[in-house]
Amino acid sequence: MICQNCQKNVATVHVTEVLQEEGASEPSATEQHLCEVCAQTMDLPHASPASKPKVDVWKLLQISAQNTRKKSSLTCSECGMSLDEFRKKGRLGCAKDYEVFKSHIVDLLERVHGARSHMGRVPGTSEAELVRVQRMSDLKQKLETAVREEAYESAARLRDELKALEQAPGE
Repeated sequence: MICQNCQKNVATVHVTEVLQEEGASEPSATEQHLCEVCAQTMDLPHASPASKPKVDVWKLLQISAQNTRKKSSLTCSECGMSLDEFRKKGRLGCAKDYEVFKSHIVDLLERVHGARSHMGRVPGTSEAELVRVQRMSDLKQKLETAVREEAYESAARLRDELKALEQAPGE
């Protein structure tokens, strides 16, 4: 496609202007296909800025990286481990690090394990028994909530379900 302005160069900038005229039921759209040279001479509202040399962009990236390193100067007062050190090693230095780096650790654990709290297994118990115990725990919490909210019908149902689970033999 050739530039509609100069009729010489290849059109690389495409401008679509949508206008709603008074009294018209639908907006009208006009399109212009311009070359880069003609587009720069026109006063377009969202014209791309002149391209910066790659060297300038590289310098900006380096400055940004240095500023990021300076900002992450969070360190543990007991073992002296910094946040950068933790990120490089992937291990904490002492028990206090869990408090110092808590906001970073919580996000990491959620990404890795899919949860913010540990739900480990008890040695020697089967998967079915763990599911039963977890279900009983959930029912107890729901039962307490139902009693607190004075929802006695649902509380009775939850109580009966809980008794049935408690009487079921452990596998």
